[in-house]
Amino acid sequence: MKRRQLTGGERADWLRLSRTRGIGPITFFHLLERYDNSAAAVLADLPALARKAGGKSDISAPPRSDIDREIEAAAKIGAVHLAACEPDYSACLAAIDSPPPVIAVRGNRQLLNRPSIALVGARDASAVGRRMARDLARDLAAAGYVIVSGMARGVDGEAHAAALDTGTIAAIAGGIDQIYPPQHEQLYEQLAQRGCLVSESPLGYVAQARDFPKRNRVISGLSLATVIVEAAERSGSLITARFALEQGREVMAVPGSPLDPRARGANRLIKQGAALIESAEDVLHAMEGFAPPAFDEPLGDRFNPAGAEVPPALLRAVREALSPTPAHINEIVRAVDAPHRLVLAALAELELAGVAATHVGGTASRAV
Repeated sequence: MKRRQLTGGERADWLRLSRTRGIGPITFFHLLERYDNSAAAVLADLPALARKAGGKSDISAPPRSDIDREIEAAAKIGAVHLAACEPDYSACLAAIDSPPPVIAVRGNRQLLNRPSIALVGARDASAVGRRMARDLARDLAAAGYVIVSGMARGVDGEAHAAALDTGTIAAIAGGIDQIYPPQHEQLYEQLAQRGCLVSESPLGYVAQARDFPKRNRVISGLSLATVIVEAAERSGSLITARFALEQGREVMAVPGSPLDPRARGANRLIKQGAALIESAEDVLHAMEGFAPPAFDEPLGDRFNPAGAEVPPALLRAVREALSPTPAHINEIVRAVDAPHRLVLAALAELELAGVAATHVGGTASRAV
């Protein structure tokens, strides 16, 4: 994927395709490459693709009028939509596997392409954890890093507040106009004026529990490294750390008392090899020699060439290989013994037909 500026109409087509039910990021980018990077051509051929894979009803994208209203409403609050190929879109986020095709951005979007480090942790953070978050954010910001977090209570809020004067980005789970948690209304306004807010959700959308892992993937994707400050054994912060590892980014953690449940997740990460962090100097030392991920990654034979047909036998084989439990696409490739690009093409058509579902992290399952 090469950087290029889209026209207003092209950007609307990207947004319309990304808002089409049943099209996840994996399918989105496969279809875009298959149709010579033309979202308009994909939209025109969606019904035929769905019928070919056995869909019982035509798949339909949102009306263009709905997309135009969303773009206009975003502009009224000073937000813009950026496609993954555009220069202002975070190159770090664009380099992950199947990034959000379009994000809404409010605030200083120049922060998106500065070196960034994520600081995340417990919502019910201790006083010591809050202070650590503030100190790390302030000192890392002074060293030139933008601080990325999720605008949650506790560690996230402290990290944002400490870096407002130097640069901070909040990835939020709901629409770019939705303030969550409500008690962070003032922080939200400060971020809109002095920092940056990012969302892949539609304007006006109220986040549900399933949306926060997607938000966590964006936090880690925007960042060269993720630092965990207090995290229980089962917490969203550990999900962020897992995504960071999958994205080839650095993971670091602040150790805590073994008697404090809020420290168990961070301590476990350190046991598993995460860098132990006691100060910003430790983070800076761990980042020495770390190369930023490349935006223009070679695609090889990943995508099916435009116009190529997926054999019906392969569609059946991929369909049979799917189960309700998500499996990595590489496992499906091995199961059906077919080229990766053709399996991606088959999954795209099966997803359009409502048979398959693709997920962040490069997995696919039977649709339920």
